[in-house]
Amino acid sequence: MADKDIVLAKTSAVKKHLKRVEKLAGTSLADFLGDRDVQDIVLFNIQLAVQNCIDIAAHIISEDGLGVSGSTNEMFYCLEENGYIDSQLTEKMVKAVGLRNLIVHEYGKLDLKRVHHILQEDLTDLDMFLKTIIQKLGV
Repeated sequence: MADKDIVLAKTSAVKKHLKRVEKLAGTSLADFLGDRDVQDIVLFNIQLAVQNCIDIAAHIISEDGLGVSGSTNEMFYCLEENGYIDSQLTEKMVKAVGLRNLIVHEYGKLDLKRVHHILQEDLTDLDMFLKTIIQKLGV
């Protein structure tokens, strides 16, 4: 069974990073594109928020004996297959992992306009993941 203290600690970390990013959500596209410091704050905190969600998924899969995932994306599909999250949330988390991979591994040039859109519209996906997991675990 997943250790609720670990899940709560990771949840707290995600919320801390989201709060840092949410402070910048009102930044206009022009200001965002022109301010490398704001970009770095947003990218770094999104990276860490997503990583903590990945850590939560890995912890649940490991502790609940749900198998071994071959990739980070597969962790969220595993959670879906085992009734922790629905397919819509799975796809949102897979996209979040993709963004995290772009940030961390610098696979390609980041589309900063897309990042700004995420800042404005998609941060709630991570919060929804947390709420769903907390509810499922009864924390």
